Amino acid sequence: MIRMAYRRSDGSLDPDPRVERIPAALADPSGLLWLDFVEEPADACERILSDLFHFHPLAIDDALRETHVPKVDDWGTYLYLVLHATKLDPAADELLQSIELDLFVGPNYVVTHRDKSIAPLEALWQSCAKDDRILGRGAARLLYHIVDETVGSHLPVVDDLDEEMDRVEERILSTPEPAVLSQVLRIKRALLHLRRIVAPQRETLNRLARDQLSVIEAGQRVYFRDVYDHLVRLHDLTEGLRDLAAGALDTYLSVVNNRMNEVMKTLTTIATLFMPISFLTGFFGMNFFSASNPPAPWTGRVMLGVVCCVTVVVPTVMFLWLRRRRWI
Repeated sequence: MIRMAYRRSDGSLDPDPRVERIPAALADPSGLLWLDFVEEPADACERILSDLFHFHPLAIDDALRETHVPKVDDWGTYLYLVLHATKLDPAADELLQSIELDLFVGPNYVVTHRDKSIAPLEALWQSCAKDDRILGRGAARLLYHIVDETVGSHLPVVDDLDEEMDRVEERILSTPEPAVLSQVLRIKRALLHLRRIVAPQRETLNRLARDQLSVIEAGQRVYFRDVYDHLVRLHDLTEGLRDLAAGALDTYLSVVNNRMNEVMKTLTTIATLFMPISFLTGFFGMNFFSASNPPAPWTGRVMLGVVCCVTVVVPTVMFLWLRRRRWI
């Protein structure tokens, strides 16, 4: 899908923007064009980017056919940026899903390309017709809104991961099953993926906020500095959650080991209590009421009663002694 929003130099919005009008829009230095490619085939996008905007082939190839970490390239008359939006998908193999957003930003245009829809950008697109501040203050301000919405997609992800960590920690203490360990590792992989996005994206925003770029005027850099501050806090939150995930993994192993120790303690106690009984039964052989003539004194009823009493009394005394020593 190819979408186009064009604000003329007189402040009005083009009611019927079409690709054929792109050259005229680019020739208007006071206007602003936002061209958006969503799930559009690479060949169709390449023709427009190459023939109408005259972007460098390497930049076009990066945008359409390669996957990159967040970065910014200054091509003199325009900027090429790569950002990533994120969302959680519990049904997928990987909990955290990232969507690459490629941007070309010139003096009077912004071109965005993505293979999947990004919800915050869809909301921003719908707001263009209602809020004149989005398209009415230049390409740099529009870029700020797009970057801000893209970075904002990380916040619900961090909150959801934080809540999921709380639930996992409760399950670890109550029912430390192998499924809980699998969930901890899944969250840990998601946080590592998020860190690989936030860290380079933070450096990208740092360049937009501090470097002298021809497309971004000095007065516009303060807006990108605000987004950079958000990313710094996001990075700190992500690192904190990674520490929680590592701690949850250690807690799971400790709880499992403690339960194993309790089981071994119970089995050892049972074996210890039955040890004297095994000795007595093995020593006497339980050969009572034998048919020997004359009958042996240790095979009569009296000895049977003595052995039964000892069999009951000795484990009881040992149990009380173990309780007294607080070994059980």
